[in-house]
Amino acid sequence: MSERESMEYDVVVVGGGPAGLATAIRLKQLAAEKNQEIGVCVLEKGAELGAHILSGAVMDPLALTELIPDWKEKGAPLNVPVTQDKFLFLSQNGARATPNWLLPPCFHNDGNYIVRLGDVVKWLGEQAEALGVEIFPGFAAVEVLYDENGAVRGVATGDMGVARDGSHTDHYQPGMELHARYTVFAEGARGQLGRQLIDRYKLDDGRDPQAYGIGIKEMWEVDPAQSKPGLVIHTAGWPLDADTYGGSFLYHLDNNLVAVGMIVGLDYANPWLSPFDEFQRYKTHPAIRGTFEGGKRIAYGARAITAGGLLSLPKLTFPGGVLVGCEAGFLNASRIKGSHAAIKSGKLAAEAAFDALVADRRQDELAAYPDAFKASWLHDELNKARNFKQWFKKGRTVATLMTGIEQLVFKGKMPWTLRHSKPDHACLQPASQCARIDYPKPDGKLTFDKLSSVFISNTNHDENEPVHLTLKDPSVPVQVNLAKYGGPESRYCPAGVYEFVKDDHGDDRLQINAQNCVHCKTCDIKDPTQNIVWVAPQGGEGPVYSGM
Repeated sequence: MSERESMEYDVVVVGGGPAGLATAIRLKQLAAEKNQEIGVCVLEKGAELGAHILSGAVMDPLALTELIPDWKEKGAPLNVPVTQDKFLFLSQNGARATPNWLLPPCFHNDGNYIVRLGDVVKWLGEQAEALGVEIFPGFAAVEVLYDENGAVRGVATGDMGVARDGSHTDHYQPGMELHARYTVFAEGARGQLGRQLIDRYKLDDGRDPQAYGIGIKEMWEVDPAQSKPGLVIHTAGWPLDADTYGGSFLYHLDNNLVAVGMIVGLDYANPWLSPFDEFQRYKTHPAIRGTFEGGKRIAYGARAITAGGLLSLPKLTFPGGVLVGCEAGFLNASRIKGSHAAIKSGKLAAEAAFDALVADRRQDELAAYPDAFKASWLHDELNKARNFKQWFKKGRTVATLMTGIEQLVFKGKMPWTLRHSKPDHACLQPASQCARIDYPKPDGKLTFDKLSSVFISNTNHDENEPVHLTLKDPSVPVQVNLAKYGGPESRYCPAGVYEFVKDDHGDDRLQINAQNCVHCKTCDIKDPTQNIVWVAPQGGEGPVYSGM
């Protein structure tokens, strides 16, 4: 192994999304206010800031206003205020709108903005760099470094230029070690290093298992006659059955752009279900398809989200580091919003870290961070929504009714708390016990296949590098997943990475098309045997989303 060079910082932030950049910005703001010199760097595995960012997104500007009060004057790309909310319950051919006065507060978007979160992240990066934050895109952190006492002392980036057989190519470069007094982990949902830290420090002891969803999104350029900037539409119901958690979003931006997507809870039971194909079916609904007829699909992507809420939040601190944003799971599923929570959590973590740095502390636990969270409006917001996801375990009808009662009658101060104990991967039923789902073939105009979708995600991986979708036991996909569950990885993956093919002897084998991977992390979450482990490929690889 080549010797790695190292760099020293006061704080290293892993992940250049809203949470990570908010952390870095707040640290530098405080340093300027207190006339302190602190070194802060941000590692981002995407080729550029925003390359791996994908979200709906309707953004609550509350946390951004706290972080950067003059964001409007500084040109933040929040340009489309929400002007109208609609919530539809869909049957196969019909749509029933819920009157706005009946909608719980969590579904109201007054004062919010429809944004392209990738653009917001790029802008946050500009603000961070202007304050002196060092940002390194194209470098994936793949290893947590520990000191002799077991505290986190930084991270190491992955080696570059390694061939599939493990040999070094002519382009080989060893990874770099980044040492810090405190390390902030902001990798997003199901982060590779965050997952390891939660396990090592038992951060989820006493918490409910984290719950996840997969969000699948397209961006369309629609006929100008169909464009209604500021319109927000959410739906529940068809094409998902009543026992499957999920729903859709349709957001009208400016310049004739429409963002459309679907979120499917990864606790679904039927292994024949394909979230990607459910989303394609959704667009054919009579109440939806008119928006896209005559339009052009210009972008595609997918990403897992953390949806467990307050009851699934792990312990946020450990010696030498913290979890922020969706790495921890701050998303508010009831509001379908996470960027404001990510920014707020990053800001709170930064304030705790700065006080520790000024006190000349290092690599201890930043207890002031979770204390500040518990005293914040974010904790109040998540507490009001703490039962939202759990009600859906009892079906859509019960969930709809009880969410309305909790939010409208009890104002989020309900005297009960629902718990759950089963992780998403344990929810799949054997294929023999479930009804097959036959999906229609795509028409190439309104509905599409996975490979054409991956193409417009601008995804790229070096085909000669080690496969970053690893198997603990190569025999499990055929002997267990295919035999018992009908090979669900070929359906839950939204990018056509996994397919079962016949070998030269006519036997089944799993083929992994790793170059298609859009880094959504669904396989790492939903694999019923937890045999698939997602690890970061070479830095800079994966999708290159443009303002998704």
